[in-house]
Amino acid sequence: MKPDPTIERIRQIRHQISEECGHDPQQLLEYYMKYQQQYADRLVSFPTLNLHKIVSKEEQIIASAVCPTQSL
Repeated sequence: MKPDPTIERIRQIRHQISEECGHDPQQLLEYYMKYQQQYADRLVSFPTLNLHKIVSKEEQIIASAVCPTQSL
């Protein structure tokens, strides 16, 4: 696979952040949670599909194709 400089840069930055947190998963989680709160106004949320409200068989077929792990 051809090297991608953007992906490589992302990996370098993620490794630097991990080093700053001592490669400790708990500290990494806290770091990213704080970072997420700091930029909460930039985050985008999408509504979830409630499969339990779907009534017709056609809609159930479409929903199962979109989200096959959810059971109706």
